[in-house]
Amino acid sequence: MMTSWLPNPATLRRPAYQSLADQFAQAIAKGIVAAGARLPPHRKLADDLGLSVQTVSRAYEELIRRGLVVGEVGRGSFVLAPASENRAPYLAQREAALIDLSILKPVTERRHVEIFRKGLHWVADNLTESAALAFRPSSVMPGHRQIAADWLGRNGLDVAPDNITITDGATSAVTTAVMSAVPAGGTIAAATLTHHLLIPLSKYLGLHLEGLPFDRDGILPDALDHLARKGSLHAVYIQPSAINPMAIVSSLERRRELVEVARRHDIQIIENDMLNSMIEHRPPPVATLAPERVLYVNGFTKSTLPGLRVAWLVSPPRIALATANRHLVTNWMATPAMVELLSHWITDGTVDRLILWQREALRERHRIAQEVLGEASFHAHPQSLHLWLELPLGSNEDDFVAQARRRGVAVASGGAFRIDDRGRRDAVRIALGSTSASDLRKGLSLVTDCLGSAAEPLLPLIG
Repeated sequence: MMTSWLPNPATLRRPAYQSLADQFAQAIAKGIVAAGARLPPHRKLADDLGLSVQTVSRAYEELIRRGLVVGEVGRGSFVLAPASENRAPYLAQREAALIDLSILKPVTERRHVEIFRKGLHWVADNLTESAALAFRPSSVMPGHRQIAADWLGRNGLDVAPDNITITDGATSAVTTAVMSAVPAGGTIAAATLTHHLLIPLSKYLGLHLEGLPFDRDGILPDALDHLARKGSLHAVYIQPSAINPMAIVSSLERRRELVEVARRHDIQIIENDMLNSMIEHRPPPVATLAPERVLYVNGFTKSTLPGLRVAWLVSPPRIALATANRHLVTNWMATPAMVELLSHWITDGTVDRLILWQREALRERHRIAQEVLGEASFHAHPQSLHLWLELPLGSNEDDFVAQARRRGVAVASGGAFRIDDRGRRDAVRIALGSTSASDLRKGLSLVTDCLGSAAEPLLPLIG
């Protein structure tokens, strides 16, 4: 059945096709245009609204790109049923005219490409036979695990190499950790604002995810204790060192309080410490306080180079074998060539130099943010890759994201990181390292314009 609803041409503004697509998207979200409904033919809608056929065609293409509509040759365009999948907070594909501040990346320059190329040349000249030909992780990784253990020792972790699982990045490590710590149908807790991938991951694994309130020092220990007293909590996921959405660095006292609760109730802790030594003067990792129950994730994509997709998962001895087995069935083993490169860069000091460079680069990015955003209310840390921008009361974060995008800048909606709406304050996450310094300044200026403008009436537009 063709929908009888029509957009209002009087409220269109430039670019008209995007504004038209936005009206359809809102009608679909509110159920005004139902799943399965057929949209009007391009020419008919163009005639009804006084627009060009080209404008309508581009609007329909935009709806298809957003996953809201499907076009069927010879039949027309139909509204898709709403997906239950979580939407990623970042743009899946970068658009040339858009300043992308939605995806979390370290600051990079041309020099990083050259460093990577030189590193790959080194790998080509020094690749071992086992790394090139072996199928058995046990024959490829032992030496690399020792290098990992030595690095972790610098951060205060006394780790046996056999308790380290080398993975292809944080997502692989976190997935393995969650599968190891929480049985099917079990419960895992995290701050109500958490890693955006934990939310769909829990859903896919059939786990119950509970949101915990937090303050400017991290998860509230009393809230964790209250939840654990119900008797069904298996693990808590924490990001205590600036990688969390609000860039909080939890104090040593708060870390100890969480450990005390976890020990009292025999709860596993999954600690994501992806920024690790880049965070200056941070307290020791929680894994140093409770090595018997912490699954610790440490990696390098956020502090050195995005392409260095290697992370370490340190497991308590009693579940190290279970962790290794779960990594085998999901990933088998990390890519040997990347592991060789990381081990070489740790040994020759390249990783240390990249981290120091990143720290200084972020210092400049935060200076720009402070200068451009001025009095706006945001949370950040001097070495965080992002800031968390609270929106004026009464604002809607999804509408704000759409408005910012129309102005030429992409930011991430806070909803992607939110387990539930308790204590909700609409906000957006803004990545500081995903583009050049000049584009960051321009993008933040556009965000500031959005903050300063009330919901303006859309200007009539014909064409």
